[in-house]
Amino acid sequence: MLSCLRKNLPFLALETLKKHLQCGSHNAIDEVTVAIALKSCCGDLKLGSQIHGFAISSGFDSYLTVHNSLMSFYCKAEQFNRAFKIFVNLKNPDIVSWNTILSGFKCTEDAVKFSVQMHLNGVVFDAVTYTTVLAFCSDFPEVFGIQIQSQIVKYGFGSEIFVGNALITMYSRWGQLEEAKKVFDEMPRKDLVSWNAIICGYTQEGTYGLEAILVFVDMMREGMKLDHVSFSSVVSACGHEKSLDLGRQIHSLVLKTGYSAHVSVCNVLISMYSKCEFIDEAKMVFESMVNRNVVSWTTMISLSEEEAISLFNEMRLDAVYPNEVTFVGLIHAISTKDLAKEGQMIHGCSIKTGYLSEFNVSNSLITMYAKFGSMEESKKVFNDLNSREIISWNALISGYAQNGLCQEALETFLSAIMDSLQPNHFTFGSVLSAIGSAEPVSLRHGQRCHSHIIKLGLNTDIIVSGALLDMYAKRGNISESRTVFEETTERSLVAWTAIISAYSRHGDFETMVGLYEEMLKAGVKPDSITFLAVLTACGRRGMVDMGMKIFNSMVNNHKIEPSPEHYSSMVDMLGRAGRLELAEEFMDRMPTRPGLSVLQSLLGACRIHGNVEMGRKVGEILMEMEPKESGSYVLMSNLYAEKGEWDKVAKIRRGMREKGVKKEVGLSWVDVGDVVHGSMYMHGFSSDDKSHPRAEEICRMVECLGSEMKFLEIENERKRDEVLLCGHSIGAAIVHCWFFLESNLYTLFRGSGDGSARPSRCNNSEKQAKSAIFSDEKFEEAEEKHDKSLGLFVQGGKKSGSGGAVGRAVGASRVDRAGGAIARVAKEWKPVMKSTKVVENEILKKEDVAQTYAVFEICKLEDDDDVIVDDDARVIPKMESNLGVTQCR
Repeated sequence: MLSCLRKNLPFLALETLKKHLQCGSHNAIDEVTVAIALKSCCGDLKLGSQIHGFAISSGFDSYLTVHNSLMSFYCKAEQFNRAFKIFVNLKNPDIVSWNTILSGFKCTEDAVKFSVQMHLNGVVFDAVTYTTVLAFCSDFPEVFGIQIQSQIVKYGFGSEIFVGNALITMYSRWGQLEEAKKVFDEMPRKDLVSWNAIICGYTQEGTYGLEAILVFVDMMREGMKLDHVSFSSVVSACGHEKSLDLGRQIHSLVLKTGYSAHVSVCNVLISMYSKCEFIDEAKMVFESMVNRNVVSWTTMISLSEEEAISLFNEMRLDAVYPNEVTFVGLIHAISTKDLAKEGQMIHGCSIKTGYLSEFNVSNSLITMYAKFGSMEESKKVFNDLNSREIISWNALISGYAQNGLCQEALETFLSAIMDSLQPNHFTFGSVLSAIGSAEPVSLRHGQRCHSHIIKLGLNTDIIVSGALLDMYAKRGNISESRTVFEETTERSLVAWTAIISAYSRHGDFETMVGLYEEMLKAGVKPDSITFLAVLTACGRRGMVDMGMKIFNSMVNNHKIEPSPEHYSSMVDMLGRAGRLELAEEFMDRMPTRPGLSVLQSLLGACRIHGNVEMGRKVGEILMEMEPKESGSYVLMSNLYAEKGEWDKVAKIRRGMREKGVKKEVGLSWVDVGDVVHGSMYMHGFSSDDKSHPRAEEICRMVECLGSEMKFLEIENERKRDEVLLCGHSIGAAIVHCWFFLESNLYTLFRGSGDGSARPSRCNNSEKQAKSAIFSDEKFEEAEEKHDKSLGLFVQGGKKSGSGGAVGRAVGASRVDRAGGAIARVAKEWKPVMKSTKVVENEILKKEDVAQTYAVFEICKLEDDDDVIVDDDARVIPKMESNLGVTQCR
């Protein structure tokens, strides 16, 4: 029987026992025979129980050897309670008995407690005991493992190969690879497991691929025999390092040594080639496999987005059942290829197979439906979850933000907070992105999120800091963006790109260029998004030569392939400068057909420079490409109008009506900080808005604003007309803000006409004003950052406006530091409008957003100081704004 067991023939050993029993040769059976028979059962509970009964009936249950074999059998059969019952009834258990029960524990904590009990009972540990305990220590606090190692050194077990291997594995799982390598180097003798353990440790860490490869080379020099674990580990390391040449050499060695038929080796080869972006080689390895498991199919499904569905069907025909990872990879491939119908089918398949209840599958479905724009389906999957972790909330919030449903994103975020879940950096990244993109949402949402971020200590996170500065920049508070950037400890490419884009968006060219050069000096390499921001700023500033130089540097020096957005930016730059032929030539160089943004940029330039012929040609292409895009019709109409071709203007307008094309209405959103009703959303106005309760008064004030604008000194008569015609909804928003401040927050004082006035005293204190603005926000650092100044910020944009204008009330309100009085702008205020200078290379196109700012600042003065107002209009929004107006399409 023993010889059969040694030859790995357990069933033959049992047959031998059966023959002895049938022949009545009971004398040939002893306790060793029973022990061998139990080992031959290979976890078969029914057969082992029969042998157990035979041992009891034959009197072999009094032998400790049989008891140890029974305990070992029941542990392997996952009947630990029966094994432990035998152990408890033992009178004198030996070290084998203790080790058998110790190895049977599934719970790490219970195993560690049992080993402590062994020590208290005076059991002397051997190499097997230490090896078993160290295996459990990998998932236990490091202090206990270090104590065990000190015991190993003390009692001289450090030279045991099994113990050394267990120490290497333990330190590797803790991520302490230097300690693992130290143990490995100090081992007097090493076997195959030792080498594999240290290589696996380096590979699993992910960032030590080169070290794993070097150990593998040393292993070959030592003449060690390689197995599938050795090859799997080193090939995985080649994948981490993206070392294609070395990976191919090891692949050749795999073929030479005959391990190409091993499934695990082939799986890591597929993964290695995919990480090195050699998909054809990965497919070749997959197709050459004789046996494929679920890992093989899942890797290929994740790799081949085009063939994901067909591979999934082939896998099922091959009788290989998908697992959780398979569904996640398949859903990702479907969402990437925008296959909505197939996505619903896989959703049904996940329900049928029972994998919808798996956490990762449900989250993947939420993300998939969000990419399809089906947020109702995403919400349905979310609602059906048994338990909702922060990852699920993040997927839903991100989906709402990506689909422009910013209010729903914020409501979901608040629901997550109310559900007692702590948001992480991904949560705030999505929420801040939503706030930055949501026109009707108050900036106070962003400020409160900022306060919460500071409280949680996430303000130093790279993702959060980048989202914060981008949010402030999009909402007009560029100074706060810069503050967030300066406070960022680790300035990644994302942070640099975000702040450069912010200054580019706000037209501060000098600062943007300075930051770009500072980024290059810091050794941070720009990416395509960084270059797009710089090129856009160059175009708006009319810096054609610099823009061309940066574009060539991007292509030639940084080896970045220009995207349609880059070409659009270059066409826009050349068009603004009047180089229409060069812009058209640049557009023809695009590797793909010019998109809507490129053609509209060129059409806008044709309008500015009066090139009707080229504009007509571009307009025809646009209307054929996007017949429902109103912006193209408006641009063409304006082009003909400026040339006096009114019949063509009428024809275009008539065509818009016939095709059902409607021009999007421009809105101005005013953030008045409705502290009375607790609103966190802004009020929107259109040019003909009559829905406001005080609409008549607002209209009268807007008319007064228009009459004041007639006195503007603008050199170009056409530009004068454009300034007079633009911004009606902005005026309504400003007047609404004025009415709100008068009725809710500030006391009235009247201007003296010379730009100075004495604030009137009132009972409101500065502290009450801050409480009104920030409600219940009490975070100290947030108050320090945001409560330093209060002000009104008005920003407008108009689709068909050109140039820019700045409106500011003569007179500003100040907060008296001693008395705490709060003053408001006088009712008889006279706005002073100042147009931006019209320079040949700085003319804005009609589709650009012409920004208008009106600033009412509240600052702190000494008791005897008057309010002093200068006459310079502010063009760039560098204010600390807590109240604001913004206009969008």
